[in-house]
Amino acid sequence: MRVAAFAIVIIATIWTAAPARAQTYDPKYPVCLELYGEDGSVIECGFTSLAQCTQAASGGRSAMCFNNPYFANAAAPAVPRPEAPVRSPPRR
Repeated sequence: MRVAAFAIVIIATIWTAAPARAQTYDPKYPVCLELYGEDGSVIECGFTSLAQCTQAASGGRSAMCFNNPYFANAAAPAVPRPEAPVRSPPRR
């Protein structure tokens, strides 16, 4: 009886689960365009430069270009190395 009840709960969970939303940012392109409209905004990441994105955004539409935060080839920020302490020469 417990197995049947557990199976029913599992099947009901699978049937009612909502599908996952696709990733908004395409990691293959460094620049994204966010278009604003009456129904909300749409993000398109398919541009290789800010100039290319700006040209696509021009045309009277409300839009904004920005750097893709999930760009796969983005260089990691340089972390400064701590400097070694300066030692004075030994006294004689």
